[in-house]
Amino acid sequence: MIKLKNESLLRAIWHESLEFTPIWIMRQAGRYLPEYRKIREKAGSFMALCKTPDLACEVTLQPLRRFNLDAAILFSDILTIPDAMGLGLEFTEGEGPVFARPVRNMEEVKELIIPDPDVHLYYVLEAIRLIQRELNGKVPLIGFCGSPWTLACYMVEGRGKTSFSIIQSAIERKEAWLLLLLDKLAKAVSLHLNAQIKAGVQVVMLFDTWGNILLGEHYQTYSLYYIQQVIAHLHREYEGQRIPIILYSRGNRVASMLELNCDVLGVDWNVNLKEARAQVGNRMALQGNMDPDFLRQSPKVIQKKVAEILQEYGPGSGHIFNLGQGITPDISPDHVAVLVDAVHELSRGYHRNGHNGAIF
Repeated sequence: MIKLKNESLLRAIWHESLEFTPIWIMRQAGRYLPEYRKIREKAGSFMALCKTPDLACEVTLQPLRRFNLDAAILFSDILTIPDAMGLGLEFTEGEGPVFARPVRNMEEVKELIIPDPDVHLYYVLEAIRLIQRELNGKVPLIGFCGSPWTLACYMVEGRGKTSFSIIQSAIERKEAWLLLLLDKLAKAVSLHLNAQIKAGVQVVMLFDTWGNILLGEHYQTYSLYYIQQVIAHLHREYEGQRIPIILYSRGNRVASMLELNCDVLGVDWNVNLKEARAQVGNRMALQGNMDPDFLRQSPKVIQKKVAEILQEYGPGSGHIFNLGQGITPDISPDHVAVLVDAVHELSRGYHRNGHNGAIF
């Protein structure tokens, strides 16, 4: 395992002493950066960019050249697994992901392969190796997958922008094929994340993006249960280093997520960090949770919001600053620089002298 020069992200996860609160940004490599748009044009399509390791490496590193971020996140997509299962994935302008062959019955689910990461997703693993060579220990690299439920939503509905009526109907009818699909996806996600760990990522993250559309016991049955299956099969240590797991879910689901054996809860801006911290204590770290809309505001407004969020969490380690969801393409890179610098500068008072955030 590579020796890191900047361990602030990992120190925050393990509630160790810090000089400042670390920050990275969901979708930090993306369309808001002109250099990304140039590479995207060169690749010809989004999936071609994901599947070309040297280009995926380049766009992963781009935001680190501009901003003093405390982590890199692998440039890839959560839908690489469904794509490897043979569903005919394409990204269309204005619509996002579209599957030529959505999955909606038992026969179709039984035909799905569980991808071998070294064979069907080799390009992701090669990108990780290239990125780590270029990073040379500058910051940790985060790998990721979508949660089984979130992947199932796309695979059943067949597209991204949707009301999710088809998969919701399957739940109402208690379709057995949906449970089999989620079981296969849990196995595929575990395999892929473990392969990413072996390739060199130091942190893994699960995006339960659409967990918020499930209510009551359905959230436990169709989302949390399969996340538990994934986590139970992940390498928690590799080459002598602990591998932390971040779980991100939209909506205020902190109480439900407490039963999961993960290390960090990523939360959106609907969650009060003070209340969430009181719930999780030192069992987990918290990641988040600025509304991306604030990045459209003036630098002063951005700085003020950063100060409010830091104050909401309070003194001490255990907080990773992030947005409550991914950065949008219309954001100015200059405003992102303001955000990153404000977090580092304004958080030092919460970690004075490295005494685990005690303020003297």
